[in-house]
Amino acid sequence: MQAYWAQRDGQLEKLTRPFLGDERTDRMYPFADLRSAGARIAAGSDWPVSTPDPLAQIEVAVRRRSPEDRENDPFLPHQSLSLSEALTAFTSGSAYVNYDDEAGRIAVGQRADLTVLDQDLFQCPDGKVADASVEFTITAGTIVYARG
Repeated sequence: MQAYWAQRDGQLEKLTRPFLGDERTDRMYPFADLRSAGARIAAGSDWPVSTPDPLAQIEVAVRRRSPEDRENDPFLPHQSLSLSEALTAFTSGSAYVNYDDEAGRIAVGQRADLTVLDQDLFQCPDGKVADASVEFTITAGTIVYARG
């Protein structure tokens, strides 16, 4: 899934809804329905068309509104994922889709691809996880990025 698109914005209301109609538009990005049906959800980006920022995408998957316009009405909020479900989609879900058995989870024998954030995403006020910042990125056990 490309979670960033699951938000109410000008393009959705001015271009998509008039073209598809209400009935079809109101069935777009059915993340919760897919999860309830037992689908394994993998998340990522189709950058450069959308943001490559996974934190912004995770926030949209959870809140169904853009981190840049948080006061906007959510798009089909009943289709949102929990934070845990969204994180799983971006980690083990993506590893599964890419046939990468050594990634996507923290466990003995895994590759140790990790991102360390400046805050606990489960403690972010109102699920605003896009406000978190990356402190370190670790690939195969080696720090490849450190802020500052």
